[in-house]
Amino acid sequence: MAANIGLSISKLNTKSIVLDIFALAFIYFVPTISHLLNIPLYLVEPMRIMLILAIVHTSKKNAYIIALTLPLFSFLISAHPNIIKVLLITAELVFNVWLFFELSKKTNQFVAMLSSILISKVFYYLLKFGLISFAVLQTGLISTPIYLQLITSVVFSGYLFFVLRRNQLNPAE
Repeated sequence: MAANIGLSISKLNTKSIVLDIFALAFIYFVPTISHLLNIPLYLVEPMRIMLILAIVHTSKKNAYIIALTLPLFSFLISAHPNIIKVLLITAELVFNVWLFFELSKKTNQFVAMLSSILISKVFYYLLKFGLISFAVLQTGLISTPIYLQLITSVVFSGYLFFVLRRNQLNPAE
């Protein structure tokens, strides 16, 4: 029994470490990949993609680690986004994780994820509006089209729902 628990913990830690390395590498290479493909990958929210992958495939703790570290990592390797936006994005992603786990206690995972993404986006835009109003940020309020944000939110939520549902139906996989 103890060996099974140790093996499960070790397997989860390995998955978390591999995902974290992949997430950091992905964020590191997003500008290069965008340039090579001539596609603005930032529009599909690469940090949120990594966050969803962490929630689905690792642990709650690791999802928080991803939410806290990816924006800062991006800033440290590319000086983008600026430090104020790093704090905004970090707050949004951490709030997204917290909301998802709270809402998933009350509703299905699709609704919990979609709601947590949308509510955290409203939170982000309210904070950003306040910072723009007080001239702390010199930027426009919305840089990614709303329709694209809605599409990606539904896709991310659907991915989470179907993968978690499949895992519940086939726990051995």
